[in-house]
Amino acid sequence: MELDKTILLVDTFCQPRGSSRDAAVAKKTGAADRHYKHAPHARRQGIQMKAFAAISVAAALLGSAATAHAEGPSRLDKIRETGVITIGHPETSVPFAYLDGNQKPVGYTVEICQEVAQYVKAALKLPKLEVRYNPTTSATRIPLLANGTIDLECGNTTNNLDRHKLVSFAPTTFVAQVVLVARKDGGVDPNNLESFRGKTIAAQAGGQTFRLISGLNAKGNLGITMAPTKDTAETILMVESGRAAGSANDDGIAYGAVASSKNPDAFVIGKKGLEMAPYGIMEPKDDPAFKKVVDDAVVDLIKTGKVAAIYDKYFNSPIPPKQINLKYPMSDALKRALANPTDSGDPKVYE
Repeated sequence: MELDKTILLVDTFCQPRGSSRDAAVAKKTGAADRHYKHAPHARRQGIQMKAFAAISVAAALLGSAATAHAEGPSRLDKIRETGVITIGHPETSVPFAYLDGNQKPVGYTVEICQEVAQYVKAALKLPKLEVRYNPTTSATRIPLLANGTIDLECGNTTNNLDRHKLVSFAPTTFVAQVVLVARKDGGVDPNNLESFRGKTIAAQAGGQTFRLISGLNAKGNLGITMAPTKDTAETILMVESGRAAGSANDDGIAYGAVASSKNPDAFVIGKKGLEMAPYGIMEPKDDPAFKKVVDDAVVDLIKTGKVAAIYDKYFNSPIPPKQINLKYPMSDALKRALANPTDSGDPKVYE
C-alpha cells in the first residue's frame, strides 16, 4: 500500500492540472487517503519521505533528459566512432577551394581545414583520421552540413547574421569586398552599378552576392536582369561570352577567376566595394563541443602565423594548375581580423 501511495503521489505530481486523468486519480486516492489518515504517525512520515524521494528522482531524470536533448550528440562523437572527417568544398573558387591538375581539392581555405583536421585528431586522441572530400555549391553547402554529409564547409562562404540562424562559423580567415567584373569593351563601368541599367549581371545562385545585387537593383529601380549561376567559373564565362554585361563576385574570387580565364586581359575588375564580406569555415549549428575544437584550432593557426603563410602561398605565389600569381597582398581589414580573431557576422566589425 505504501508503494501504491508513492506511485500515486508521483503520478499526480507529474500530471497537468485539469487533465483527463484527474477523475480517475481522485477515485484511487479516496481509499488510499482513508488508509493514510488512520496509519501511525511514523508510517505516514515514511510515506511522505518516499513520495518526495520519488518526485526528486523523477525531476532529476526529466532534467537530465531535457539537457541531453538540448545539447544532442556532438559531431565529435561521429568522427571518433568512424575515424573520418568530411570536408565540403566548392570546385572552382580559386584560390579558396578548387581542383588542381590531378582533380585534388586545394586552396587557401581547404588547406586551413586540413590543418584543423589534425587538431581534431589530436583532441580526440585518434591514431589515424581519414580526411574525405565532398563537393558543394552555394545551394547545397548548408543542407549538406545540416544533414551530416559534411562536417565542415571550406570555401568562400560569407559569414553573415542571417546564416547564424542555420549554421555556425569559425573565426574569420578572409575579408572580401563585393565588386563587379566586366569586359573592357562591354560599355559599362564596374565601379558604377547604374551603368548596368537594363542589362544582365551574373551571380552565384543562393549566395549573399546574388541577394545583395538583387536588393540594390530593386532599390535603385535599375531594371537589371539577374542571371543565377552554379559557381564562380560560370559567372565569368557568362561575361566572357557576352551573355551578361558583368558579374558580381567577392574581390578575392574575382581576381582568381579572371586570372584563370582564357583571356584575363579582356576583363576589368571594379575597385569600389559594395559590401564587406567576411569568410569563415562553416560549422554545424548548436554543437558547442565541436565548435570549440575547431575555433581553438583556427585561432592557434592564426596566432602561430600558419594562416598568414597559407595566405602568401595562394595569393602571392604561383598556384596550380596554371601557376598563376594573383599578387594580391593581404588587406588591412584582414590584418585587423587576424590580430583580433572573431566569428562575428556583422560587416561593420571589419570596417
